[in-house]
Amino acid sequence: MAKERKFFGTDGVRDLANSGNMTPEFALRLGRAFIRFTHGKKIVIGCDTRLSGRMLEGALYSGMSSEGAEVHLAGIIPTPGVSYAVKALNADGGAVISASHNPAEYNGIKFLGADGCKLSDDEEADVEEFLSRDERNTSQNIGRVYDAPGLVKDYALHIASLLNPEAAMNNVAFDCAGGASAMSVPVLVGATKFSQLSTKIISQDFDGLNINKDCGVMHMDNLTSYVAKNGMSLGFAFDGDADRVLVSDDKGRIIDGDIILWVLGRWLKKRSGNDKVAVTVMSNMALEAHFADEGIKTLRCPVGDRYVLETMRESGAGLGGEQSGHIIASEFTSTGDGLCTAMLFLNAVHDLGENVSTLVDRFGRYPQRLTNLTLTRPRESVDMDSVNAIAAEYQNKITNGRIFIRTSGTEPLLRILVEAPELETVEELSSELSARLKEFC
Repeated sequence: MAKERKFFGTDGVRDLANSGNMTPEFALRLGRAFIRFTHGKKIVIGCDTRLSGRMLEGALYSGMSSEGAEVHLAGIIPTPGVSYAVKALNADGGAVISASHNPAEYNGIKFLGADGCKLSDDEEADVEEFLSRDERNTSQNIGRVYDAPGLVKDYALHIASLLNPEAAMNNVAFDCAGGASAMSVPVLVGATKFSQLSTKIISQDFDGLNINKDCGVMHMDNLTSYVAKNGMSLGFAFDGDADRVLVSDDKGRIIDGDIILWVLGRWLKKRSGNDKVAVTVMSNMALEAHFADEGIKTLRCPVGDRYVLETMRESGAGLGGEQSGHIIASEFTSTGDGLCTAMLFLNAVHDLGENVSTLVDRFGRYPQRLTNLTLTRPRESVDMDSVNAIAAEYQNKITNGRIFIRTSGTEPLLRILVEAPELETVEELSSELSARLKEFC
């Protein structure tokens, strides 16, 4: 049975910056607790472009160095860049200061182990145990803190090395979401055949307040309209810490994580023979049907890339991911990596002879409706037994479809997913469920 966590959600500790669980004081205590948990001697810290990032960075490394840890500050770098740096430096762990896809007023802290992977639920619970003690090292063994801006370039060059030069395409756009990829994409483009082609980088500028604002994966119309209007072949959009990616085809239509997995799953089976893919309960049922046709086994798991990784490890799957664009290909990365996924997608399209323009049409997804109800109470106090009972009642009304309801681990929301072959059924049940479940919010 998993240990109970109080502060950590599905993607680290997250809150409004400078309040609640995201104050400098709390970050300092988190830094201390992490070192006491890992006994780490060398740690890498990275952050995205949020205004509050440097404030929390100073507090976090102060807590770590007060416990004797040697801290390397990578600066603005994608979450997977920190994962790469942890392994490249043979460090004992890493920390990322980011609220990922959330608006600029939020921030968060997530920890990585020596393997570059996010901590498990139980490991985060163990960190919380050290946090509750709030002990500190009173010796004079103070750790050194180093600025390590070169880690960003090292990571970007590593990603560039993954791209088959023959797979580079003309007229590709990158939407950096005013986030961490703004520092990495230019290096990536300059180190590949993209630099000789008509590549465009948009939403690259950042001011600490515009991360994810009207751009990136949370606002795909920024990229899709740009691609369609400017005659681009395709485009890649990232979120604030670039662990997610979504794609726009040349018509300005969204190629989501399910379609990306469909392409990569077939490519990896052809490449290595691995015929298992881990996906979350949110993935469209059409993906499972396509994989069945290709002799690929679909493995379902809870929402969250850490659960995807756990399922991959347990099953031996070489690929896993989420509809939202978190993709993990274990041969290449230890965590969700938007830039890596983009390069692998291009390789797969080339090797499979895929026509990107027709992927959306051929995928033929089941109609889905995801409705978010705002919670006015702590998510732990939501009566999920009653909610699930109502969901089961409506599930019986669908012949070939499903209903899935959960509380968000990163936002105060109750998420309601309805999926069925007929759009009318989806819309009707979504509306009825939303009306009935408001009383639990």
